[in-house]
Amino acid sequence: MSREILLLVDALAHEKNVDKVIVFTALEMALASATKKHFHEDVDVQVVIERETGNYRCFRSRLVVADESVENPARQIPLSEALQYNPDIKLGEHIEEPLQAVEFDRIGAQAAKQIIFQRIRDAEREQNLNDFLARKEFLVAGTIKRMERGNAIIESGRIEAVLPRDQMIPKENLRIGDRVRAYLHRVDRTARGPQLVLSRTSPDFLVKLFQLEVPEIEEGLLEIRAAARDPGSRAKIAVKSNDSRIDPIGTCVGMRGSRVQAVIGELAGERVDIVLWAEDPATFVVNALAPAEISSIMVDEDKHSMDIVVDEDNLAQAIGRGGQNVRLASELTGWDLNIMTIEESQKKNEEETSMICNLFIEKLDVDEEVAKILVEEGFSTLEEIAYVPLNEMLEIETLDKEIITELRNRARNALLTDAIANEEKFEHLSEDLLSLEGMDAQLVRELAAKGIKTQEDLADLAADDLVEMTGIDIDRANKLIIKAREPWFN
Repeated sequence: MSREILLLVDALAHEKNVDKVIVFTALEMALASATKKHFHEDVDVQVVIERETGNYRCFRSRLVVADESVENPARQIPLSEALQYNPDIKLGEHIEEPLQAVEFDRIGAQAAKQIIFQRIRDAEREQNLNDFLARKEFLVAGTIKRMERGNAIIESGRIEAVLPRDQMIPKENLRIGDRVRAYLHRVDRTARGPQLVLSRTSPDFLVKLFQLEVPEIEEGLLEIRAAARDPGSRAKIAVKSNDSRIDPIGTCVGMRGSRVQAVIGELAGERVDIVLWAEDPATFVVNALAPAEISSIMVDEDKHSMDIVVDEDNLAQAIGRGGQNVRLASELTGWDLNIMTIEESQKKNEEETSMICNLFIEKLDVDEEVAKILVEEGFSTLEEIAYVPLNEMLEIETLDKEIITELRNRARNALLTDAIANEEKFEHLSEDLLSLEGMDAQLVRELAAKGIKTQEDLADLAADDLVEMTGIDIDRANKLIIKAREPWFN
């Protein structure tokens, strides 16, 4: 009988193109399942087949627990009873009781067959998936085999993939038998059905289509640096040339628009703007907002945002229908873009100027005229007045050296006063928060700036919130919050 097992393993492994280990494991499960049917309880039956000889043994496994802790006699055995079988047995170990296995020729039970062939099918599917992933084919082409709850099941060679409804281009009417392309969005190894999840709405799908249509990208002469999409409506890609002789936009458009039209056709008519990438962020943003004409740009590095000033005639074009143009430009460039008219820009500048003037009047104890002179010369903070090189400030023609020296001293004194006030406030806070294990002074300051001033405030936070606020890792966040919550339980 053992020889028959080895022959069967060889035949199935060869026929299904799977490892022999998979077949051995499936047979062990099948034998265990058939043996288990002789018991009325939910026992843990295990079978081990020797790989070299084909001989197998069958046994029942039970966990050794304390005499008073037996909850499931079918799978647990009290220590006093286990010691009768093995004097050296300890709590937490398993004891194996030999069983009479069913004869191999009686394993024709339907349940056992299903176990064997299901394991082999799973192994086949895993092997096919691994072969596919090894080819690194992110652009998947196939035929729609069936529709399941709005999702399209696509057959590509020996692989089945799913194109979810929410990853289809809006208003796209896909039917059984249609030939489609999609981007390999992710791999779901926990799924019982198709494990490849595709997308036709991802910006990466757009990038892969251009790589397919434009050989210069594959050759490294061109690069697609960024992409943004409003699926089914409009998209933008930013391209860069690595060869000064090549026009990146014209190359992607192709002769009479042939290349870009092929991409648009695959995207169900989605309009594609090809934008020239630039290293300078402001220039890149201007290119991304084309064809709208930009009057001026004000860059705020700290907030990673730009105020885009356009005249009234270009406002609608810059924003786009429903804000589409500025939204795509923002996604493409990675900057927050605020579109405003010249009048709105002037109003904002006046408000900011007034706010800075009031700061200088209050902190430096100067009149409005001196405050305005400082703002007009480009000063916006006390730090600039206090620490900008003296020779630069002496270039202000309307202020003499004596006044400038006095302004610098007042600015430094104001900064020192603010720092002392903050330190006193911090010392008050530190008594509560700084006492927590794992806390430090810098983190206390960051939390105080976000309104988290006590252990109780910290205890009310979720770990994810703390990570988002401060940028610390999730393990440290969890430990700090647990420490902050200890008083709840004490």
